[in-house]
Amino acid sequence: MASGRSSSLCSIWVIVLLLGFTGSSSAHLSRHFYSKSCPKVFDAVKSIVQSAVNNEKRMGASLLRLHFHDCFGCDGSLLLDDTSSVKGEKTAGPNNNSLRGFEVVDKIKSQLEKTCPGVVSCADILAIAARDSVKILGGPSWKVKLGRRDSKTASFAAANNSGALPSPYANLSQLKTTFQAAGLNKRDLVALSGAHTIGNARCTSFKDRIYNETNIDASFAKARQSKCPSTVGSGDNNLAPLDVQTPDTFDTAYFKNLINQKGLLHSDQVLYNNGGSTDSLVKKYSGSANTFNSHFAKAMIKMGNNKPLAGSNGEIRLNCRRPN
Repeated sequence: MASGRSSSLCSIWVIVLLLGFTGSSSAHLSRHFYSKSCPKVFDAVKSIVQSAVNNEKRMGASLLRLHFHDCFGCDGSLLLDDTSSVKGEKTAGPNNNSLRGFEVVDKIKSQLEKTCPGVVSCADILAIAARDSVKILGGPSWKVKLGRRDSKTASFAAANNSGALPSPYANLSQLKTTFQAAGLNKRDLVALSGAHTIGNARCTSFKDRIYNETNIDASFAKARQSKCPSTVGSGDNNLAPLDVQTPDTFDTAYFKNLINQKGLLHSDQVLYNNGGSTDSLVKKYSGSANTFNSHFAKAMIKMGNNKPLAGSNGEIRLNCRRPN
């Protein structure tokens, strides 16, 4: 998310998230980009991701979220640490105390630097790791297009730009606007929101919903309130699963939850709200894992092609935390 890129949500969007995508933005990316220069790249990434997820199921959602937050530019900028001259994006509002998994990315990069030094970008590592995480947790796989390059800088201001990434407090109109600005349509919005079938959210992101909103199952709200006090500032970092049924499995339970008014975030529940324009998609995905998986995979490819640095732009970082 280098300068000109944008900011974010707390749950993995998610998904989440997506600046102006155009067909030409993916012109330099290819499924076979490393077939000669680093043919074992997929094996190296998958091995480390598998180990990390085996050790902690939540890590799969965390790695997916990293790619989502990065792909409002797909340039690896959110991986950069602060320096004396540049304040990075890790402590920006949407990312602070939310994004995690950086050590797993470091481990992958270290391994790849031994196997094929100076070849694989950090941005591409995020794209592959996100795909592998979803697959390991029971979701679909897809052919990741590669060839992104890494930004040489980051932008704390851009990462704090409200409206660039979907907010957990956004209404449906705001979500549509955010996704449309990225060339992502209504179907992409609902499918990518389905990433909230895994992972957790912080109390601060759903506190208002569980105490003040009416389109929420009463018993569900009460259960969430037990670990998320109404007092401002109290328990803000306490976690709750985005999908109360199967938080560590990539499935369609998230959409079933929405139909039963058990969406944890405001931005989740607005996707299904008695007559809303996305209700039919939620119903469709809740009843068909094949349809959801297919649409999710296509939307992830589309998001991952969002204005990446390619060609001679940027660089291939040797350490994902700092420019060369």
